[in-house]
Amino acid sequence: MLKEERIKIIMREINLHNKVLSTDLATILNVSDDTVRRDLKELVDSGEILKVHGGAISKSFVPPFFSTDNVYAQEHKKAIAAKTLKLLKNEMVVITEGGTTIIEFAKMIPENLHMTFFTISPQVAITLSEHSNIDVITIGGKLNKNANLHIGASVINELADLKVDMCLLGANAFSVNDGLTDIDWEVVQVKKALIRCAKKVAVLSISEKLNTSQRIKICDFNQVNYLITELSPENPSLAAYRKDDLKLI
Repeated sequence: MLKEERIKIIMREINLHNKVLSTDLATILNVSDDTVRRDLKELVDSGEILKVHGGAISKSFVPPFFSTDNVYAQEHKKAIAAKTLKLLKNEMVVITEGGTTIIEFAKMIPENLHMTFFTISPQVAITLSEHSNIDVITIGGKLNKNANLHIGASVINELADLKVDMCLLGANAFSVNDGLTDIDWEVVQVKKALIRCAKKVAVLSISEKLNTSQRIKICDFNQVNYLITELSPENPSLAAYRKDDLKLI
């Protein structure tokens, strides 16, 4: 495989899943670990990505305030955010994680809605604070710098005392067979706790992330109540997701 083709695949994986492991890239590309390390170093040196232990992350996923010029599939994420507004009602209590799609959603919430939001994301909390009729409560703990989410036992313990109407989650990977998955063990544990404290769970995902899977399971497919993508619910590519217990939006 030519280097140009490898670089293209690497950038797609990083933009799609936010973080990738070098070992996974070596498998996908069918090349040696050394080749992947050289490719990643070139991308880091050129400012395209950020190097982290064991792999790399997208630049758009990490800064404290996302640049509007550097968000992958931003128009699709805006479309998903707009659809998610349909789930909101006055006086609801909602909990969210972080991520670029959730940020787009937080920007769009109508000013006339009176709601309470809990979040483990400093970025989401700051964005929500711009809405005068929304109460914002952050669940604090150790900051995972790769995902900009609060993690750890203190976060999980606080979440155990909550019961909210809706949990909004972004997706690293989502499929019928494997459910919602990720590659960061500590982030996964917190997301499991988010799900446990919610009556309903909504997954916000661009369609490119569907039918993909990562190493660690967050929840089974049947634990998700709503799947919100940029596609029409009638789109043929969503046929496998049309289940009685899952509503497509």
